[in-house]
Amino acid sequence: MDGSPRKIIHIDMDAFYASVEQRDDPALRGQPIAVGGGGPRGVVATASYEARKFGVKSAMPGARARRLCPGLIFVPPRFEVYRAASAQIRDIFARFTDVIQPLSLDEAYLDVTCNKPGIASATQVAEEIRRLIRAETGLTASAGVSYNKLIAKLASDQNKPDGLCVVRPHEGAAFIAAMPVRRIHGVGPVTARRMQALGIETGADLRARDLRFLAAHFGSAAEYYYRAARGLDDRPVHERLCRKSISVEDTFFDDLIAESALLEEIERIAASLWTRIDKAQAWGRTVVLKVKFADFQIITRSKSFATPVRSPDLLTQAGRDLLRAQLPLRMGARLLGLGVHNLEGDDDAGEQGEQLALLL
Repeated sequence: MDGSPRKIIHIDMDAFYASVEQRDDPALRGQPIAVGGGGPRGVVATASYEARKFGVKSAMPGARARRLCPGLIFVPPRFEVYRAASAQIRDIFARFTDVIQPLSLDEAYLDVTCNKPGIASATQVAEEIRRLIRAETGLTASAGVSYNKLIAKLASDQNKPDGLCVVRPHEGAAFIAAMPVRRIHGVGPVTARRMQALGIETGADLRARDLRFLAAHFGSAAEYYYRAARGLDDRPVHERLCRKSISVEDTFFDDLIAESALLEEIERIAASLWTRIDKAQAWGRTVVLKVKFADFQIITRSKSFATPVRSPDLLTQAGRDLLRAQLPLRMGARLLGLGVHNLEGDDDAGEQGEQLALLL
């Protein structure tokens, strides 16, 4: 490389599972649909844009989704069809570059600095990829084009659905400055609330804080936030990482001790974890519970199955059983986490482990 900016594209399919179902069944087009389980313990994997207008979103319990959208149509997932569509899309990517980093079945980073057709404009490459996806799969994709991964990913969400957003090197700092901190990749819900309590609402507010201030309040993550606020990100696009687990955890403002509150949280965490498992098609045989107490001591407990856990109900029940076996807790819990280990199958999560560490 000669020191010139890289050309990075982040492709994100629009409501992927739901869009595939609407493509394949004309009766579902224009309808509010949710892919997932519609039963009492069911979880929304993906919602169509018609359903999202009612507030229905991924990882939401099916019962709540029905309350928000009484006309919601639940469709059982067809993962073999989604994997086939994803493979078609990957084949299109490969016509332009071999430097592809999948994050899941429906999104990926591409480095097109030196692309196969020799197209000088990354914007033109993104437009051609989106055109081919529509023509060959009948689906739409949104794309973010920029000089690094952080901004490309944020940009792909900017004009959804079926949108394109280009952020050039001289525009990066201003793009981040206008961004609510909760949207900046790596700032999870708990951290966003902590930032807001410190008067940090936007990227501009974050940039106004020096590294010493950020280190005092956010510890080892301070340097990442400092650089992100300035539109800086040196991570290369690389092949997916080999991972052995996928997990979700959450830290609470107030320590939890009551059984009902603890079980409610583990069910919510299980729903979020299932969405990530489902999206990544990363099935594991061992369910692991993590509890961090008020004194910062951590315990983990696990339960293994003969075959991979492929049911959200089984995952949730395993989490509840592991937690109940520890009750009553010796003191309040400041963090709960749930994960699956001993993964098998098609793991397209790529950078997911890194993302979860940043988000949580």
